[in-house]
Amino acid sequence: MATLDEITQRFRTAVGADSGLGKTLKFNLKGDGCILIDGGEVNNEDKPADLTMTISKDDLEAMGAGKLDPTTAVMTGKLQLSDMGLAMGLQSKMTALFSKLA
Repeated sequence: MATLDEITQRFRTAVGADSGLGKTLKFNLKGDGCILIDGGEVNNEDKPADLTMTISKDDLEAMGAGKLDPTTAVMTGKLQLSDMGLAMGLQSKMTALFSKLA
């Protein structure tokens, strides 16, 4: 099981100079901290974001490894989204980002 710092570093590597999302994205890790992606910046600040995804650290790792399908995670309550419409619009960009995490 990776630490918050390790997961954050993986996202920094995957994001590179720019996430390509065009929106701010925050992963609220249910008491284990958060990861905020804003353009090419990735940090652990708990600031407002265009889209907040609430998920456990373990489930985020499973999604990043391709072991947990995002749609299944939403349907089973493992993943909550602050804006379903925005999440649907960013789905292909987020899929590309997650593919770089593995």
